[in-house]
Amino acid sequence: MARQQINNQELIAAIATPSGSGGIGIVRLSGCDIASCEKHLLDRPAISGHICKRDFLDSAGQTIDTGIALRFTTPNSFTGEDVLELHGHGGTAVIRRLLQRCVELGARIAEPGEFSKRAYINGKLDLAQAESVADLINSTTERRAKLAIASLRGELSSRANALANQILDIRAHVEAAIDFSDEDISVNSLQEIRGKINQMIENHQNFLTECKSSIAIGSRANVTLIGAPNVGKSSLLNALCVAPLAIVDDKPGTTRDVVTATSQLDGMEVIFNDTAGLRQSTNVVEREGMRRANLARDDADIVIQVHDITQPAKRLRAQLHVFNKIDLSGQAPHSSNDEVFVSAITGAGIDILRSQISRLLNGTGEEPTFLARERHAQAIENSLKSLIAARRDDVYLEEMAEHLRIAHNEISKITGSSHVEDLLGEIFAQFCIGK
Repeated sequence: MARQQINNQELIAAIATPSGSGGIGIVRLSGCDIASCEKHLLDRPAISGHICKRDFLDSAGQTIDTGIALRFTTPNSFTGEDVLELHGHGGTAVIRRLLQRCVELGARIAEPGEFSKRAYINGKLDLAQAESVADLINSTTERRAKLAIASLRGELSSRANALANQILDIRAHVEAAIDFSDEDISVNSLQEIRGKINQMIENHQNFLTECKSSIAIGSRANVTLIGAPNVGKSSLLNALCVAPLAIVDDKPGTTRDVVTATSQLDGMEVIFNDTAGLRQSTNVVEREGMRRANLARDDADIVIQVHDITQPAKRLRAQLHVFNKIDLSGQAPHSSNDEVFVSAITGAGIDILRSQISRLLNGTGEEPTFLARERHAQAIENSLKSLIAARRDDVYLEEMAEHLRIAHNEISKITGSSHVEDLLGEIFAQFCIGK
């Protein structure tokens, strides 16, 4: 069922492939009057549900390009409306000319995320699923893409809907007690209601924990390497990223700025920061490098102090201490508690170090089953606050019912089944144009 009317299904068009030259370029149209548009745009109409080779024509009937036309009729399309996709060659001039031709024939350039927004409004996707479309497009790791697919298939939505239904069930009991207020509600009945609310609070807390874990996976983790000069921080950065990214030299103080590199670690995107060596110095440039190193340490999710195992060193505040150069000490690679023993030069122990970093980034929680956003966590927290308020011993039934109503509305915002009109513009504005 459509959630609201969309400007009488005004015809929209957009380029649905990234900018620049490529083998294929796609222009997508959705809305009313597609049949009229394709009558003048194609050398002959496309057949719904079939792959059709067609010429794309300009106003003079000359061929702009030759490609594939895909026609979908309502409601059997992504948006739930009539849709036409034009798959042509990916030259910038060609694909822009094709889009301009669609505008000449009455289409309006789509706003960012407008196709997905129409899919939501027309009931093809709920709000969490629509957001997962953008998350899937923007996924930079296999792990994130896998969780985005799970959300697109409804894993996140089903969890939110289950909580909403639980609240709805207890609301019915409370509202019934209010309607029959001439009959005293028993102490046992009140205890049963509060017991059910307690269970819902626990369910909310578990859901919130998984959401926050999922959000962490969706974000880039920041890992900063600190330590004295010449302990092997740059070599360690290169070993972790399997690329010669940082300059390595035997002379202390080679690194004067923060060198950053991005790598994947167990499906998570991690930014590694190599920093200037920390020591007493009067050199202005070196002191500035150390100032920046301290800023990078303050912003890090994980701080790793790198030690030269052949030299004594003062321990600094860090989650992990890496003792480098075991190839010079004759030790075997190993780890214990917050220590890892490696050789950045030979690569010995680097796999152990990567596992330790992954463990710290992921914590001890279970692997989430969906990809969530901050908006979802906030909705759960708001719902949770109202449930806690409803559970209080001094709350009258009418107050309890109001708190439960608010809790239900808040958790329902995840899927967009209530009170989300003010969120739609903000959410879909973050999508790419053409999706």
